[in-house]
Amino acid sequence: MASRKQLKKSIKNACGELFTDCVILSKCEGANVEALQQIELKLITVYNDYVARLSHTQKGSEKIFYKKLIAEFTEIINEISAEIVKA
Repeated sequence: MASRKQLKKSIKNACGELFTDCVILSKCEGANVEALQQIELKLITVYNDYVARLSHTQKGSEKIFYKKLIAEFTEIINEISAEIVKA
């Protein structure tokens, strides 16, 4: 299991990379700027939500908590990546 600090960095990096992709794509000609802005807001919300959840772990079942958190985060990031490709 990775440390809480490493998990926070991983969440920040993943959300930051996708946010950067949205910003760059919004500058391209013919891009759906409104859809990309909605995705950017969603990324900010996801980042804030998962960092807050990570900061308040449940005592006694940390291993299960972290596995569930990582699985959910991976699923959401994959969904957002697919949305970026469509936009």
